[in-house]
Amino acid sequence: MSARNRHPLILPVFLPTLLLSFGRGMMIPILPLYAKSFDISYGLIGLVLAGDGIGMLIADLPSGLLLRRYSRKLVMILGVTCVAFSVLALFWATTITQIVLLRMLSGIGNSFWNISRHAYMTDVTAVYQRGRALSVFGGINRIGTFAGPAVGGVIAAGYGMSYPFLIYGALAVVVSITSSIFFEAPEKEEGKPHKKLSGNIFGHFAGVFKTHHRSLATAGSGALFAQMIRAGRNTIVPLFAADVLGLSVQEVGWIVSISAFVDMSMFYPAGVIMDRFGRKFAVVPCFFIQAVAMAMIPFTETYTGLLAVTCLLGFGNGIGSGTMMTLGADLAPEGAVGEFLGAWRLIGDSGQMGAPLVVGGVADLVGLTPATFVIAGFGLIASGIFALLVPETLTARDSEPGLNQSPK
Repeated sequence: MSARNRHPLILPVFLPTLLLSFGRGMMIPILPLYAKSFDISYGLIGLVLAGDGIGMLIADLPSGLLLRRYSRKLVMILGVTCVAFSVLALFWATTITQIVLLRMLSGIGNSFWNISRHAYMTDVTAVYQRGRALSVFGGINRIGTFAGPAVGGVIAAGYGMSYPFLIYGALAVVVSITSSIFFEAPEKEEGKPHKKLSGNIFGHFAGVFKTHHRSLATAGSGALFAQMIRAGRNTIVPLFAADVLGLSVQEVGWIVSISAFVDMSMFYPAGVIMDRFGRKFAVVPCFFIQAVAMAMIPFTETYTGLLAVTCLLGFGNGIGSGTMMTLGADLAPEGAVGEFLGAWRLIGDSGQMGAPLVVGGVADLVGLTPATFVIAGFGLIASGIFALLVPETLTARDSEPGLNQSPK
């Protein structure tokens, strides 16, 4: 299938991604404050926020196995249906236990959705265009994250903090229906039949980890810490704004949305940087800048000061739009894309799950400010790993035809 013919297959993914990212964006300023309304500790708030990540950890490896046996489309629809049910049920949840369990179910659905889309994008993009394709994909997510927090803050302030869950759930239902009608994807990678599993499932995945242990240990470790600072900021910023600066939920929503606007404005430059100069030229500054910005948060004393720092966070994150997906796609071996991406997501989702727990635990012990510095440290570690330990995955052989003497 030619690159020109592939683009119409990619487009049906973008609108569903936009709708779901808008729904998730509404949750960013709401969920920490919603959990806090139950009069619980920072540690339990962290558990609520980590629930989604725990669910993804549970489902990441099974997602890879499902992609070996079933189509990208089937796994995708299954995932978004789980998200729709779990988010709608949050509206009627009455205890923290119910909320955590529903968040875990949402995480399982997100894992199916994310890995099936990632595998599909890996299938249909050439290496030399992958950075731009996946940075646009990341940019679509960022557009939703830009609009969602402000809208969620307005709805929560006007009607109550549980009402954004209804909007998110309704959007997920729409995505489930439209994906079942319009999404088309090849049943199997490049029309090739998959090899049958040898041995049991655990042995199969152990083989994937063993065969690719070097890249999973180095790049995977970087992805772990990268996701920790990315998830950590979504916990730190709302709690610091509300508890330290005394800002309202609507003000928190505007801060997150404006920062997300800066973030989303960088997605195309990020893709150009990755495809022209190399993946590391986007990855390394992305997490270094975020680390510096995160360390500045405790020194802010006003709405404007926090807004400026979160905009710097958004700029740093925007430079890295699509970087983790691009690296995972670059490293994924032919014939085991689903399994490798399942392992890759497992490592990254560990960071997404762990960050709220770290913030909650450290904040309960010594305060929110030290927790902020810990998360900033994770960003520095991620930047250092990608700079020093991970080789460049874009080679001259993989560069865009016409940019070198050995086009692919």
